[in-house]
Amino acid sequence: MGTANMFARLKAAPRGGAAVPHRKNTAEMETVSMPPPEKVVIPMQQHIGAPCVPTVKIGDLVKVGQVIGDTSQFVSAPIHASVSGKVTAITDILLPSGQRTKAVAIQSDGQQETDDSVKPPIIHSKQDFIKAVRESGLVGLGGAGFPAHVKLSPPGNVTIDTLVINGAECEPYITADYREAMENSWDVMSGIYAVKDLLGVNQVIIAIENNKPDAIKVLSDIAYNENDPKNQVNVMPLPSRYPQGAEKVLVHQTTGRVIPKGKLPSDVGVVVMNITSIAFLARYMKTGMPLIQKRLTVDGSAVLYPKNILVPIGTSIHDVMEFAGGYKETPRKLLMGGPMMGLALSDDSLPVLKQNNAILAFAEKDAHLMDESPCIRCGRCVKACPMHLVPPQVARCYKLKDVEGLQKANVMTCMECGCCSYVCPAGRYIVQNMRLAKSMVKNATKPKKKEEKA
Repeated sequence: MGTANMFARLKAAPRGGAAVPHRKNTAEMETVSMPPPEKVVIPMQQHIGAPCVPTVKIGDLVKVGQVIGDTSQFVSAPIHASVSGKVTAITDILLPSGQRTKAVAIQSDGQQETDDSVKPPIIHSKQDFIKAVRESGLVGLGGAGFPAHVKLSPPGNVTIDTLVINGAECEPYITADYREAMENSWDVMSGIYAVKDLLGVNQVIIAIENNKPDAIKVLSDIAYNENDPKNQVNVMPLPSRYPQGAEKVLVHQTTGRVIPKGKLPSDVGVVVMNITSIAFLARYMKTGMPLIQKRLTVDGSAVLYPKNILVPIGTSIHDVMEFAGGYKETPRKLLMGGPMMGLALSDDSLPVLKQNNAILAFAEKDAHLMDESPCIRCGRCVKACPMHLVPPQVARCYKLKDVEGLQKANVMTCMECGCCSYVCPAGRYIVQNMRLAKSMVKNATKPKKKEEKA
């Protein structure tokens, strides 16, 4: 596919989505590093797939970068210590997603001594590269936390010809990926060429919403290679429309390919990587330091001093907020992630995870939800859905406990982006209803899957 054709397609308005406000208040705030806290609590489930098992015990002394949790399961990623100190507890913790998992608590000694295992990986082949990616602990840094080595290991019958770098960052408030592009642009490009060469990818597209012109310029300037006649790395400005960064939307916008129901980007020859993930890989290959810290956008009307902060993984949200000056008023809503797809928190004692990209705290006036009223059949939710679903149809089938109807309505393709709820003039809790409907289908089909397997 030629560059001219890619850009010509963007002239048409995207299907579905919502014109959410940007509110990128921290866009021009350079990242500041938070000192190691006195204590971190590091969960063993920070990715899709099998949780890790603690590899340390109470009383052990650990160093920065040391593996403290792992598993032999393929779909998983090891967990590393983000501070040096003593393991004081191995406990259970309830994650914002509702999952319960083991967690390792470490009392920091303030030394931040690096473990001897932290060395640049030796890479001579694709297998060496995949092994190194797993050992780095990298998971998707902007979403559900899909282990990166799994994403980069498609089945043998699948040919990957395109690498899409996701720099869209379409959620309001969040600017963590934008700061990565501005502050570490050479790492971004170095990571791209490493993945491109080791996986034999022909084409790379760096996708960024057009409300980030400075990032587009910075990356375009270093992506252009006059010695590359095919211009294999392109920076593509995308229309600024939520949820532009969702994988299925992004793949269609950048390549024109449609990911079939129940399939992954690799099934249409594409690998999608977050822009911070690709830059981290470049740094890991140079230093060998695994994923032990994460940049967060800390913002919202209840935050005293909004910032972009580089935070040790496992730091409590309370400590992060204190570093940002604390709350200027009691928050009514606390979110891990953005206002569209973020998870609401009951309190700020929970730790920062690998896949966190923002902590937002909102005052009463910004957290108030309008009262729900009956559906007026305006169709705005249908028009806004990027997956072409019909939310009222789903709601009706859910109310009737019609699992077959829910499956015919393709409810399982809902990515819970929130566009339907955002545009609803009746204030309907549509996303919540979609989640309940998906759970109904999952619970109803579990026994059938077990019988088929038997």
